[in-house]
Amino acid sequence: MVMQQYLLTYSGVVFALYLHHVIRAIEVPLDLSQPPTITEQSVKDYIVDPRDNIFIECEAKGNPVPTFSWTRNGKFFNVAKDPKVSMQRRSGTLVIDFRGGGRPEDYEGEYQCSARNEYGTALSSKILLQVSRSPLWPKEHLDLVEIDEGSPLTLKCNPPPGLPPPVIFWMSSSMEPIHQDKRVSQGQNGDLYFSNVMLQDAQTDYSCNARFHFTHTIQQKNPYTLKVQTKNPHNETSFRNHTDMYSARGVMETTPSFMYPYGTSSNQIVLRGVDLLLECIASGVPAPDIMWYKKGGELPTDKTKLENFNKALRITNVSEEDSGEYFCLASNKMGSIRHTISVRVKAAPYWLDEPQNLILAPGEDGRLVCRANGNPKPTIQWLVNGEPIESAPPNPSREVAGDTIVFRDTQIGSSAVYQCNASNEHGYLLANAFVSVLDVPPRILAPRNQLIKVIQYNRTLLDCPFFGSPIPTLRWFKNGQGSALDGENYQRHENGSLEINMARKEDQGIYTCVATNILGKAENQVRLEIKDPTRIVRGPEDLIVKRGSMVRLDCRIKHDSTLKLTVTWLKDDTPLYIGNRMKKEDDGLIIYGVAEKDQGDYTCVASTELDKDSAKAFLTVLAVVSAPTNRMTALPKERPERPRDLELTDLAERSVRLTWIPGDDNNSPITDYVVQFEEDKFQPGSWYNHSRYPGSVNSAVLRLSPYVNYQFRVIAVNEVGSSLPSLPSERYHTIGASPEINPTGVRGAGTQKNNMEITWTPLNATQAYGPNLRYIVNWRQRDTRESWSNETVRTTRHVVWNTPIYVPYEIKVQAENDFGRAPEPDVIIGYSGEDLPSAPRYIRIRQPNLETITLEWDHPEHPNGILTGYNLRYQAFNGSKTGRTLVETFSPNQTRFTLKRTDPISRYRFFLRARTQVGDGESIVEESPAPLNEAYTKNHVDIATQGWFIGLMCAIALLVLILLIVCFIKRSRGGKYPVREKVEVLDHEDHKVDDPSFDYSDEDNKEPPGSHTSLDGTIKQESDDSLVDYGEGGEGQFNEDGSFIGQYTVKKDKEETEGNESSEATSPVNAIYSLA
Repeated sequence: MVMQQYLLTYSGVVFALYLHHVIRAIEVPLDLSQPPTITEQSVKDYIVDPRDNIFIECEAKGNPVPTFSWTRNGKFFNVAKDPKVSMQRRSGTLVIDFRGGGRPEDYEGEYQCSARNEYGTALSSKILLQVSRSPLWPKEHLDLVEIDEGSPLTLKCNPPPGLPPPVIFWMSSSMEPIHQDKRVSQGQNGDLYFSNVMLQDAQTDYSCNARFHFTHTIQQKNPYTLKVQTKNPHNETSFRNHTDMYSARGVMETTPSFMYPYGTSSNQIVLRGVDLLLECIASGVPAPDIMWYKKGGELPTDKTKLENFNKALRITNVSEEDSGEYFCLASNKMGSIRHTISVRVKAAPYWLDEPQNLILAPGEDGRLVCRANGNPKPTIQWLVNGEPIESAPPNPSREVAGDTIVFRDTQIGSSAVYQCNASNEHGYLLANAFVSVLDVPPRILAPRNQLIKVIQYNRTLLDCPFFGSPIPTLRWFKNGQGSALDGENYQRHENGSLEINMARKEDQGIYTCVATNILGKAENQVRLEIKDPTRIVRGPEDLIVKRGSMVRLDCRIKHDSTLKLTVTWLKDDTPLYIGNRMKKEDDGLIIYGVAEKDQGDYTCVASTELDKDSAKAFLTVLAVVSAPTNRMTALPKERPERPRDLELTDLAERSVRLTWIPGDDNNSPITDYVVQFEEDKFQPGSWYNHSRYPGSVNSAVLRLSPYVNYQFRVIAVNEVGSSLPSLPSERYHTIGASPEINPTGVRGAGTQKNNMEITWTPLNATQAYGPNLRYIVNWRQRDTRESWSNETVRTTRHVVWNTPIYVPYEIKVQAENDFGRAPEPDVIIGYSGEDLPSAPRYIRIRQPNLETITLEWDHPEHPNGILTGYNLRYQAFNGSKTGRTLVETFSPNQTRFTLKRTDPISRYRFFLRARTQVGDGESIVEESPAPLNEAYTKNHVDIATQGWFIGLMCAIALLVLILLIVCFIKRSRGGKYPVREKVEVLDHEDHKVDDPSFDYSDEDNKEPPGSHTSLDGTIKQESDDSLVDYGEGGEGQFNEDGSFIGQYTVKKDKEETEGNESSEATSPVNAIYSLA
């Protein structure tokens, strides 16, 4: 049997793309002069990981492009003086880099960013920068804990104070979780409470664990060991089936008593918008039950949640009406006690009217309004361009009246940025709003001559963003008609868009938007085309066929001929592989030789660019069973007749009984009945399978959903096929209720680098449960302390704009109708849009030999998304000659590449880029070093292993040895000589000194005694010789042959003493001269 779904999803998405653009105040185009506007900034309470570099965000727009400066702890922060601190290019974002060392704690403090140009100064919020801390647990010795069975016990945790505070949980020393129930549980302060201690509690030890957020480390406290004193030490198992375990063990039953909080009453203060958590933990035997009440009223059921075995009451998103007295009642069979908690709700400032940018023409009047509330009432302070307005130069056109600034007769040149600061003891709000005085004729900001296609009877939006000063008036016209479009089927929005509630054929045409002010007008045209919906007019039906036979599944489609139609088949909700046994036709699917594996659901999906439709049927395959032959001719078998006379009885809120009379089975027993339903609110005329029943019954109780106007019909099935549907039953309308489930398939992903699109699968007609079904979309950045942002929509999509690039968001989508909200939804993680990645951090080029080059690189510092790979372009070059460019692509995990060189001489130039799904990012360029340098380095390193080098070194060593021997012989011969020869030499020396004209010539080619030959061959006379100068102590000693015993010595500067002949003998140069 056919089950069709007319899903106009595509056209609905197209409409949602327009309808849920944020309707904002008209903004000044960036090509016009304007003061700065802060677009991105870090959260006020900013906790950073000490292992990472610190990024403090500050982005702004304006014309001229703003310049940025920072203050730290209220004083000017000179970024240029600290080498670790820099600002990102074309940005005010601070980067503190610790790769070269440093302590992140030295940079803690309160930071504020200023963005300024010639038209004003905008301020960021004050950002309190703190470094995450995970201190070690103090060492302590824990004594054995001895306690009587049945007594209450508190095991203290006292975790080390971390930033942010750690998550506390209890385990044994063997890392087994501690079982918790209403008797044993962990309090919000981390302590472990026993309402009463039992003997089995001593079977394990108890250790408090602290998990720190940023470092993801777990610190464990020394474990507690229990010794339970019992009056009945028998085996525990003998009491497990006893009706009263406590009395059997001799434990006295006691009335409840509060372990936390103490006494009968306490006070608690909570801030508006956060969660209120109240806790009561009681002792007693048996363990008490806890119940919660509010004096003078009911607990708010829509935001109340009981936790920790009813010991904790959580009220989410607290408001002023949640103030009052709450009490917890602890009771067991011995009695009860109560504790009253007086709750007061205070409030940090929150906006009633946040100031918005004000665009005025010369001579116009205007006002900035800044209204905030809080408890206590916040004070309002105005600033202009970052300075208190009281100290600003007087402006006769400006008047400050409390929370309002009034401007009269403004003139060009009075543009500025105004800040409103609303503060009380619990916090502050800071908003920037600029006043821009411009004289601009109208302009249309949308592309010209757009074409919009929409399915008939769907809603659509024609977009026409505009700007001008004074703010233009905008009107829409159709096909050049004189009257403006408004009312009935049309609705104009403040941002210039025209909404058509139900697009009909007569709405097709050319629409013109005209923006007008006193300086002129501008116009644009949008052409609207209305398309016929896609419909499956005959879909597949449920069939029962025999194995080996042929079957045809119908799918006849009607669609708009100007749209391209695509038909696909699904089997069991997955794409069907069309093999050689199947044939896909324009109006159906044929399966030849049906096998058991062909059994299942078959869905025909017809889609265009704007919409789609689908129809589903179930194919049953029967095995062929051989039967005994019969001489009598079998009666022909046919499909059964339709059931008749449907009747609804036993009407209830969520159920009804349906009874029918079976039709003729036509010689084939009826195997099944299929009950279908139709509702007239969401998709009238569409029938869906409700339930299936055996062929032996003709009455069934049907489970129903709230707020559905049901109509039923029944189809009989036998082995031949399905009957025609019965005539419909009368309608039955169930009462409404709040939804019980939330949308599925929630997903967050960016379509542009500055947005995140949140989509989900909507509830169907039987899940809406009430009128005006809508969805509450909540989102916030993950791992931040910012509050949830939310938007209520009626479609299946919401776009969050001005998001940072590729950051994780927590997302919740909750269904709501006029009867209430669905349960709290699960949180899913989505990501904002990706962008082009930055360049890889570095490329290292190594040339291990003359045949290969090895490249290694690191991932980009800012991936800006999920890396999909790397592109490497390279080319060889030699001087001015270059080779052809080659390209290599790599997976995102590959960071190494080896290149085979074509020749050992050429160098290579490399261009490397990282890639995300957006495209290729910036490239890093490097060149390989000259191969000649490498060859020299290689030879230089290996020269000691060459044979010729070893031979040369041996020859030199031999030559030195010979010289040493010659020197030794020379010294032995010249060490002693007759005194007469010495005297003659001295006389000769004296004569030379006395006669200044004496000209010495080396006729005998001998050196004068006492001289020293330098390396360049010159003779250097060191001193005049005397007998006192030779020898030791001035006294010469002689041998029997009249020669000196000691060596002749020459004093040099009266500091060094060396034998004359010895100094000549030990000099290789002198030895060579001696030989000569």
